[in-house]
Amino acid sequence: MLPLKNIVPLFLAAALACDPSDGRAEETLTVAWRNKPPHQYIENNVEKGILLDRAKEAFSEAHLPARFVEEPAKRIWNNFAIGSKNYCSIGWYRIPERESLVQYSAVFHSDPPHTLLVSPAAIAPVTAHKTLASLLTDESLTMGVVDGVSYGPELDALIKRSKNRIERSTTSPMVMAQMISANRASFMFIDREDWEFLHDKERSMQGTTQIDLKGMPQGLDRYIVCSKDVPAAAMKKINQALARLVPQKKI
Repeated sequence: MLPLKNIVPLFLAAALACDPSDGRAEETLTVAWRNKPPHQYIENNVEKGILLDRAKEAFSEAHLPARFVEEPAKRIWNNFAIGSKNYCSIGWYRIPERESLVQYSAVFHSDPPHTLLVSPAAIAPVTAHKTLASLLTDESLTMGVVDGVSYGPELDALIKRSKNRIERSTTSPMVMAQMISANRASFMFIDREDWEFLHDKERSMQGTTQIDLKGMPQGLDRYIVCSKDVPAAAMKKINQALARLVPQKKI
């Protein structure tokens, strides 16, 4: 049997190893991501995407153990609403109603302005409008909206006040774009980077038209969000990693 003077240091060392405050025994974080090419997606059973890769690198550089899982947007925000622990997600806008549910990282990605994707059957009536404000007063047109996500505070407000018919679907932007291509709605707002990816990858998109109208809000920043129980020290580590990984905005 070891002498007492040798047991006490061993006990203290074991206790310290289990103490998350020293950064050596971090809880494994679940990091949820929604399917949204080219930012994050699965192709041939391989996880890909510029933001998914950036997120994995950020958590690795921060030395935070993380388990990445694909989940639908509505499930992700329901998990935050019910208080899931050690839970994060990537690539979300900062909007007021989310402040009580999550804590935000530093900027994770900066979007260009949204653009419009127009169905083959609606090109003429949509392009007859010269401004976004005018388009949103047209009761003859149907706007496709991905339900359960935010387009940013300004666009969310414009969608809410729109006089267009609204076709909502709890689907991915890619599937909504396919609905536009099939004339199930007249137009949709789409991230410019999403459209560039889809246009090159999906032959079904060839019949759709991308247009820009005056009055489109500026692009927004995206963030990593984490449940309120994630320690401030962990968030600091994520932010320090993002400071090295995220391209600086051009002024």
